Amino acid sequence: MNGASDSDVLIVGGGLTGLPLALACAQGGLSVTVVDVLDPATATDAKFDGRVSAIAFASCRMFERLGVTAHLQGHMQPINDIMVSDGRVREGASPLFLHFDHKEIGDEPLGNLIENRHIRIALQKAVEAEPAIRLVAPQSVKRVEYGAGVTATLANGESVTARLCFAADGRNSPTREAAGIRTVGWDYGQTGIVCTVEHELPHEGVAQEYFLPGGPFAILPMVGNRASLVWTEKTADAKAILALGDDAFAEEMRARFGDYLGACAPVGPRWSYPLTLQLARDYVRPRLALVGDAAHGIHPIAGQGLNLGLRDVAAAAEVVVDAARLGLDIGALDVLERYQRWRRFDNVALSLLMDGLNRLFSNDIGPLRLARDLGLGIVNELPPLRRFFMRHAGGAVGDLPRLLKGEAV
Repeated sequence: MNGASDSDVLIVGGGLTGLPLALACAQGGLSVTVVDVLDPATATDAKFDGRVSAIAFASCRMFERLGVTAHLQGHMQPINDIMVSDGRVREGASPLFLHFDHKEIGDEPLGNLIENRHIRIALQKAVEAEPAIRLVAPQSVKRVEYGAGVTATLANGESVTARLCFAADGRNSPTREAAGIRTVGWDYGQTGIVCTVEHELPHEGVAQEYFLPGGPFAILPMVGNRASLVWTEKTADAKAILALGDDAFAEEMRARFGDYLGACAPVGPRWSYPLTLQLARDYVRPRLALVGDAAHGIHPIAGQGLNLGLRDVAAAAEVVVDAARLGLDIGALDVLERYQRWRRFDNVALSLLMDGLNRLFSNDIGPLRLARDLGLGIVNELPPLRRFFMRHAGGAVGDLPRLLKGEAV
């Protein structure tokens, strides 16, 4: 390439990790090209993705620094408390529970719940305001060649060159597969059902998570008297539930939801997602780095998937921007390996922890049920341990990149 390139950085994937990464790199002085297979209008349509994301308070600081929060006003529901209990449909909830109260660790909420489509809209608006970012969409990448630089050939025949490529194209990342990076993982035999529920009484910003034999049942507060359900069932049961008519589906939902928020009813469409664990064996190759779901896909039991991806973004941007400021080759393997060392242990450890929690709680075996109930009760009675878990869930534990502290990259 004779040292010339269209951009310093090419990002394949313009989703919930690709666009924050583009913003972070651009604010660090790098030029960026983002190629995404989806039309931006499709990605922000209400029918495309019914999920909400719990954005931890450290990730919220990063969004503020990147200029995303200004476009999210009116769409963020603060998480003030989280209640966790070993609830069972027939027997009611366990008397032992775990209560996380944001006031124990400061004035900030534990995070914010935001509909994914509103996050995408906000990210797109922030990207449009950043002259150093070029978004090419809808368009797919036909192949990527690595050498002295990166050359990507798009499906329309256009060629894009850069010094470094980031794969942010999801769990089934074609960029990762083409680079020969293998993954390890397994299918949980569970499906996540997602829908929105309207309820009579205010939720007060309290998120609930019941552990049921089929899997966790999370009630996530949304703006207004609404909540998002992330309802996990064994796949065969989930298919049967999804096939029910509206009235029967609502009855099944209420049997698990309870009446603590008064009368309630599902509204809008239902979505379903197969649940798997997938971890990339490597995050980097010369001139290539994986971020977000391309590097790791975890069980949604604690809502940490996107936050892990945003931690990748903050670390990757800091490593690359610092290298550029030192005059180093940002695509060199020794530079990218610093990012891999920074992020892989945290990602693998949390992935396996979520895997273990799901296996522990997604059953109705008596001795295990007693042990986990006692565990919840013990943690609830130990304020220092409880505060540590809250800070960890908020992304404020460990060697934090600058963006997660609310500082410039």
